[in-house]
Amino acid sequence: MSATTPPPGSVDDVTALLAGQRYVCDRALATTLYLALTLQRPLFLEGEPGVGKTELAKALSAALGAPLIRVQCYEGLDVAQTAYEWNVARQMIEIRLAEAEHAVDRDLLAARLYSREMLIERPLLQALTQPSPPVLLIDELDRADEPFDAYLLELLAENQITIPELGVIRAAAPPVTIITSNRTREVHDALKRRCLYHWLEYPGVERELEIVALKAPAASARLSRAVVEFVQRMRTLDLFKAPGVAETIDWTNALVALNTISLDPATVQSTLGVLLKYQDDIARMQGGEAGRLLDELRTQALID
Repeated sequence: MSATTPPPGSVDDVTALLAGQRYVCDRALATTLYLALTLQRPLFLEGEPGVGKTELAKALSAALGAPLIRVQCYEGLDVAQTAYEWNVARQMIEIRLAEAEHAVDRDLLAARLYSREMLIERPLLQALTQPSPPVLLIDELDRADEPFDAYLLELLAENQITIPELGVIRAAAPPVTIITSNRTREVHDALKRRCLYHWLEYPGVERELEIVALKAPAASARLSRAVVEFVQRMRTLDLFKAPGVAETIDWTNALVALNTISLDPATVQSTLGVLLKYQDDIARMQGGEAGRLLDELRTQALID
């Protein structure tokens, strides 16, 4: 933890810490996060895109006053990009200097070539060598290849990385590790066993209203309520990609920028690209679903 921010002493402290960073956290998530911090265990977060998994790590980093070290996962990610690699250019210079001396001690040269000074630290190793524990975010692990899951096992279980040429580098104090997944593939059970687990749901109406009030404060209470109720209904449809909380916030801010007072068919139709990212979903909403949802809101007097 940060030298200036003590670790949370209760679940309520976690909720308050995150609220200070404008992150609305329900009791179940706050409890799991409190246990992860107290037991010094990694936290594995799964859920649909846009429900706040990455934002949780950012908010926690700011709340604890700890640096955020992020590994953004993608297909083809390897050790050299995430953990460490040797400084080959500097190693070549050392070899040339040794040859110029015309008296090469091979054992001494090998020791110099694979010394700590020759190591380039990437995010995973950086997380173990910080003077105070950082928040390590391994984001969208499901996008990486399955062998990367196996590489993380030592780090998650032992807070260390083994470098064959050098030895073991172990953290003096473990980082606060948060792993996220959108579940585009199943992450290996061995990795999940080393973590505490939490499935992050879409928020209910009232909690999403809290979030919108914090992230889009310029919107009126009536407009915010209409937006949230509309989006909540959209999530019950069989869309290719339902809008997440991030899209709710973006749409609310977009409507404010357009000086929208209340939802109307023309405004909804022209701004669907803020909420939806697939043309088939947009076409479906334009084909009549948007009008049906607006009629439901009108029946409940949520719009004019």
